[in-house]
Amino acid sequence: MLVRNDAPAENLLIAGARVVDPLEGIDTSVDVRIDDGTIAQIGTTLDRNGHRVIDGAGLTLAPGFVDPHVHLRVPGREDEETIASGTAAAAAGGYCTILAMPNTEPVLDSAAVLGALIEDAKREAKVSVGFLAAITKGQEGAELTEMAELAEAGAVAFSDDGRPVTSPGLMRRALQYGAVSGRKLALHCEEPTLSRGGHVHEGVVSAELGFGGYPSVAESVMVERDLALAAYERRPLHLLHLSARESVDALRAALAAEVEATAEVTPHHLCLTDEAVRTLDPNLKMNPPLRSDDDRRALIDALRDGTIGAIATDHAPHARHEKEVPFEAAPFGVTGLETAFAALHTELVLPGLVGLGLLVERMTAGGEPFGLPVPRIEPGAAANVCLVDLDAEWEVGEAGYESRSANCAFAGKRLTGRVRMTIADGAVAYRERSFAL
Repeated sequence: MLVRNDAPAENLLIAGARVVDPLEGIDTSVDVRIDDGTIAQIGTTLDRNGHRVIDGAGLTLAPGFVDPHVHLRVPGREDEETIASGTAAAAAGGYCTILAMPNTEPVLDSAAVLGALIEDAKREAKVSVGFLAAITKGQEGAELTEMAELAEAGAVAFSDDGRPVTSPGLMRRALQYGAVSGRKLALHCEEPTLSRGGHVHEGVVSAELGFGGYPSVAESVMVERDLALAAYERRPLHLLHLSARESVDALRAALAAEVEATAEVTPHHLCLTDEAVRTLDPNLKMNPPLRSDDDRRALIDALRDGTIGAIATDHAPHARHEKEVPFEAAPFGVTGLETAFAALHTELVLPGLVGLGLLVERMTAGGEPFGLPVPRIEPGAAANVCLVDLDAEWEVGEAGYESRSANCAFAGKRLTGRVRMTIADGAVAYRERSFAL
């Protein structure tokens, strides 16, 4: 289930924006009228109907983005993020829906913890939030959670993200129980005996810097194992944050064999390579790590051809003191909700690697693997949209962040493209301070 606070629905007329919705086949400048939070009409010179008018001239209106992979850090690490701050960051990035991971303190492995989070989200969330529950108790990989009970309590899916389920037998049983619960598994694919001691991608950069290497095979062998189990059990699964060419090859082969699998990729893996690690910036340390340019090109190709169907930020906040240490001592994880669109627009769309329509399509598809609707700009749909200035240039972090944490992989970079306003479930969830209504 998805939840958010009960914000008042809006009556708005967004006039003259370029509307881009690839699923509806729209890419033209038109007016969009919103009545009581619902898209009522799309066309030219629409009747104002007494609504507030937003001048969209020179701006682009897109469906709101959906992020299937966010760490809100609650309960337990409210110093790093809260439901309120995390959803504010999401709204600032153009997101109308996010899904939160369960590696919290305590782990989200019981109906009691899940119920408390749902109640908190009803009070605090600025955009719709869904919660994934853990596959194993305490994410310790030894015993399955009460998956049917958690599904009944509102879990949208199951994941031990941050840790792999290393036991093949336990993973097989999890797939079987997933069928009973009616929920999909979202898998962090890592073979820990291969990745242990690794800080960066194993390659030329790791060797020259003297860092422990985290080889791509540590990801791909687990991708292959999980896909093989899914094929055997004839059960669907979702692969989290793919980073390696070999993983893409394994997924493409599985899809050709009609295995029901979906996958996501992050903005940082699409935009950066391990060459960036030469700066020794701990904000560039994440799991899986930034990999080679060959891996990056394979990810972009997979995004284009649909092998990878969604973009997910893996927004992972950390306290400032945790990242202000030598690279080897820093924890894995970077934030990304507020910069995802701008980074991808700058690094993929402007150079002509990916079209704007395809980027919008992949950024709105994150909920589809979990049975959630894809936001659309069509009459009768809830108003889940974002208004973007594709020409705006800005420096990441210069004006601060909506997130409580600042460990952004793109900090200090100049990007082109900025979200000016986000409407989630018919209510204004974010408006840039300088953007007048």
